[in-house]
Amino acid sequence: MMPTLLFISWADLGWIALGLFLMFNALSIVVLSLTWLERKALGRLQRRLGPTRSGPMGLMQPIADGIKLIIKEDIIPTSSEKAIFWAAPLIVMLSAFMIWVTIPGAQNAVIKNLDLGLFYIIAFSVIGILGLVLAGWGSANKYGTLGGLRAAAQLVSYEIPIIMVAVSIAMLAQSLDLREIVAQQGSYPFVLVQPLGLVVFFIAGLAEVGRTPFDIYFAESEIVGGPFVEYSGAHWSLFFLAEYINTFAIAALTVILFLGGWSGPGLSGYWEIIWFLFKVYLVILVIFWIRGTFPRLRIDQLMAFAWKVVVPLSFLTVVMTAIYQFYGWPAWSLTLMSLAGLVWVAYAIYRRMAGPASRVAQVRARQEELMASRRRQRAESSAASAQETGD
Repeated sequence: MMPTLLFISWADLGWIALGLFLMFNALSIVVLSLTWLERKALGRLQRRLGPTRSGPMGLMQPIADGIKLIIKEDIIPTSSEKAIFWAAPLIVMLSAFMIWVTIPGAQNAVIKNLDLGLFYIIAFSVIGILGLVLAGWGSANKYGTLGGLRAAAQLVSYEIPIIMVAVSIAMLAQSLDLREIVAQQGSYPFVLVQPLGLVVFFIAGLAEVGRTPFDIYFAESEIVGGPFVEYSGAHWSLFFLAEYINTFAIAALTVILFLGGWSGPGLSGYWEIIWFLFKVYLVILVIFWIRGTFPRLRIDQLMAFAWKVVVPLSFLTVVMTAIYQFYGWPAWSLTLMSLAGLVWVAYAIYRRMAGPASRVAQVRARQEELMASRRRQRAESSAASAQETGD
């Protein structure tokens, strides 16, 4: 029996190409808006104005920055592996771009909905790690190589929690289809039953995109510039573009998996997209707020936090969801288990962070008590001497 040949017509290819072109332009506009919004938000947090000169309220500043990067001199090290040096930013950009093929902005606003959409996103996002390692190695720079290895260690470590939390959400929704996951949150968003999963997913997502406080692998104060140290001009702009696209993707997945996606009271059509974007930009503002608030972690703190805290918690979310599903308990039981785990971990971290300060306070209290005791003894001795002199 002859196998059936599957083919795509030229018309279908044309529609796919048009959809990808429109998606690329839409994501480029999103990146421009994110760069402007981040600089404005950080300016307000730091009591500055942010960009104000280029256009009204500095709205043309992202375009000016983009033009500057395009026309900037592109320097390639003589000893670098040219093919790898050129391919690395394209791989990072491709992995960031292709996951948007199946991320829906509304019920019908998606280029290609997949039954295994969540699996596809996780699989494609891992490819970006290869691009960062190749960027450092192909640069023929020891600091770039070190930055690439740090990037691989960090991203592999924090990819595990993302996968495990995604598994727990798939167990709740009984599907890997993102539209079905949103549909299952019609009664209540999954954040109400898995607050621990939301916290773990959000923290691991920040580490995956290299946002503060997890920007250690390209921290200028640590290793010059990480895997991007030899990149400039248009090549570096691809890494920059991929970072903001991934930031937008993490915020969108947070909204889809935990905050009900585009579902809202009586919303339909374009209002679904507007409601979805409103939620996504709120999550992004939280990301910018974290950047302006928390200091950068050391590499040992970053890795210890992954393997001692975030990874075990991600496995705990899967175990709790499995117990909830297997015994058919009410939804509030999973909420209580998740909140108990979240409160216990928060308390343990607080005790660990506050431990040095409490020990310093105890030592200071003992010193003050000792000094007070000595003052009392001196006062008693003086009083006794004065009494003997009077006698």
